[in-house]
Amino acid sequence: MAVTINGVEAGSIAAKKRISAGDRLLSINGNAINDVLDYRFYINDTKLLLSLETAQGKSKLVLIKKDEFKDIGLEFETYLMDRQRSCKNKCIFCFIDQLPKGLRKSLYFKDDDSRLSFLFGNYITLTNLTDEEAERIIKMHISPVNVSVQTMNPELRVKMMANPKAGESLKYLRKFAGAGITLNTQLVLCPDINDGKELEFSLNELSKLYPAVQSIAAVPVGLSDHREGLYPLKPYTEKTAGEAIDIIDRFNEKFKEEHGEIIAYAADEFYLKAKRPMPDADYYNGFPQLENGVGMWALLKDEFEAALDDCKLTKLSRKVTVVTGEAAYPLISELSKKAENKIKGLSVQVVPVKNKLLGSMITVSGLLCGSDIADALSGLSLGDELIIPPNCLRSEGDMFLDDMTVDGLSDKLGVKITQNGSSGEDLLSALTGGI
Repeated sequence: MAVTINGVEAGSIAAKKRISAGDRLLSINGNAINDVLDYRFYINDTKLLLSLETAQGKSKLVLIKKDEFKDIGLEFETYLMDRQRSCKNKCIFCFIDQLPKGLRKSLYFKDDDSRLSFLFGNYITLTNLTDEEAERIIKMHISPVNVSVQTMNPELRVKMMANPKAGESLKYLRKFAGAGITLNTQLVLCPDINDGKELEFSLNELSKLYPAVQSIAAVPVGLSDHREGLYPLKPYTEKTAGEAIDIIDRFNEKFKEEHGEIIAYAADEFYLKAKRPMPDADYYNGFPQLENGVGMWALLKDEFEAALDDCKLTKLSRKVTVVTGEAAYPLISELSKKAENKIKGLSVQVVPVKNKLLGSMITVSGLLCGSDIADALSGLSLGDELIIPPNCLRSEGDMFLDDMTVDGLSDKLGVKITQNGSSGEDLLSALTGGI
């Protein structure tokens, strides 16, 4: 295989060597280039011999000497240089299968690409992986690899993923661990399926791969109102959520006695469902699983309170409205009240938004849509500014799940809209208008 060069940066090493858009990069120092992982790995040598084929089909060799890690200026059509690999599983808990019809096409794509795990921290199931690709990961020492495990019981994993390769592919966890590849793992828990004794088994099996396995996140299954024809699943209750936390706590207690630290964490949602106090920030050992909703509550609270302690502002004439998902509403309300108590004249209205698009069991801010926000705020006096959570917008940062834009929502409500940042400092800054 080869990859086609889409552009060459002006003034770059590649431009000076007369490499052109349309040329095909065949190999670097004799190593075939098939995608971004090959390119990033082999481009770091200080002496490079590039084998290329011009748009006219002529072969040419280019010798480059450079500083280590210096970019040579080649540009490619996509960050993968290849088509993104889709998921071949049919997981009983898959959230994409629970999306209503009529949303933009990209939302229905299921990725399961090991390269995205390396580039962006995406979680993969390993069922797409071949032995050759596993060896490449080891050779390049790509680390960490983030894996959606769900269960360490091979037969149960096949059932949960509806993929005959699901059990067999667990071998790659052990292979990577043996090669010193760091692993972050995820267990999407479904009541009466992979929790209880199965959760205990999975935790114990994953702990055998320590220290390669650095973290284990247990996340409750997300259930929308659009599950017609799908596998019958039930949500966690206060009792069953508490039982899952207890299993993780018992495991961590034993693990800490043996290794001096903990590696398993229940997602924040488990504590909310169980109506239990959230652990403090110190509990999370550097927050290795924030993207899985593990420790986000504690970190935001810790950062906000530290920023408020440092804040010199004591008076401000400002009224703002903050929207949030129902899950985070108690925390955002608590933090806003603390800001009001310190900064006289600051008025913060916090509004929890019910998720009508996906259903009442979806309570996180990241899945709010523009129309639901507009409905929740209808008839309210919003003040000087509306502050929205940034994770409810797509990666480009301007459109909600239902394709309403930020500008469209602003026009509809007649108020300036500010996106809150991801940290506690960002939230305080948004509340105070950056003062």
